[in-house]
Amino acid sequence: MMHFHWPWMVFLLILPTVQWLLSRSRRSVEQDQRQRRTTLLHPSLASLQSAFAAARPQRSTGSLIQNLLIVLLWLGLTFALMRPQWLQPHTEERIEGYDLMLAVDASHSMEALDFSVKGQQVTRMQVVKGVMGRFLDQRQNDRVGLIIFGNQAFVLSPLTLDRKSVEQLLLNLVPRIAGDGTAMGDAIGLGVKKLRERPPGSRVLILVADGENTAGTIPPLEAAKLAAKEGIRIYTIGVGSHQKEVPIVEDGRLTTRSDLGFDETLMRELAEVTGGEYFRASDTDALEKISQRINELEKTRAESRTVYVPYPLFRWPLGLAMLALLLLGLFPGARLRKLRRIGHA
Repeated sequence: MMHFHWPWMVFLLILPTVQWLLSRSRRSVEQDQRQRRTTLLHPSLASLQSAFAAARPQRSTGSLIQNLLIVLLWLGLTFALMRPQWLQPHTEERIEGYDLMLAVDASHSMEALDFSVKGQQVTRMQVVKGVMGRFLDQRQNDRVGLIIFGNQAFVLSPLTLDRKSVEQLLLNLVPRIAGDGTAMGDAIGLGVKKLRERPPGSRVLILVADGENTAGTIPPLEAAKLAAKEGIRIYTIGVGSHQKEVPIVEDGRLTTRSDLGFDETLMRELAEVTGGEYFRASDTDALEKISQRINELEKTRAESRTVYVPYPLFRWPLGLAMLALLLLGLFPGARLRKLRRIGHA
């Protein structure tokens, strides 16, 4: 859309017209005065007038081009002073989404083979990747971050709107990358540290774990109380089955272990202290239901507005004016008339 920042500059276009009218009126008055003071007596006055009219020089081409260049010069300068702009519409999306921090257990127990997909045994980590990946795809307007924890907790991705990058980091996650232990308290504390910087009322921590708190320096309940104080809700997901003997691959061999359960009471307390909810995932269908439940609980609001970004266009009329000025300097009216006489000769 075309727009002039100083449209009132258009009145400069009438100044040459006003000046021409005033000068023409002055010349007309002076001519009338000379005619009144001078009396010409001639027997053939009509013939004399026709002779002078025939001898009157015609307007030269050089003078016409010179006047045209002057008009172009004035038009270009005037339109440049009017500051023409092209307004490009730009839509801004103001997203008031939630801040979701995923804290995923990456300990050795995530290699347990107590899930099955289409009759084939899969690890807990593979199930978490698939379900949480689909969960991330549905968080259209939310900022998502990723924390992994084993013996220690690490921020793998800060809060970001780039869900694809977080999903890619999650897909590349392997068990034991952060050690064999389970530092749930440290993971919650790290999540609180990152979420407390965000606006209140939209802070959510999703804790995915399959074992007891066996490492770290912060007790999980103390970290949860700190999260509640900061207005952060924790949704805990216990990944595992009710089997007493859980198959797992260790040192390249398939074995069974009976100590791969988790403290369900602790996971439930962590959620209740912060006003969140606890879920137990015993199979892939349960994890799908958890994903749907969280989508129902967490709503987002979006607001959009359109602004117009101005792009200045004064260079074009100014360039036209400079070109006209250059031609006036290179071919003034006298030189053009001289060239015309040489051509006739």
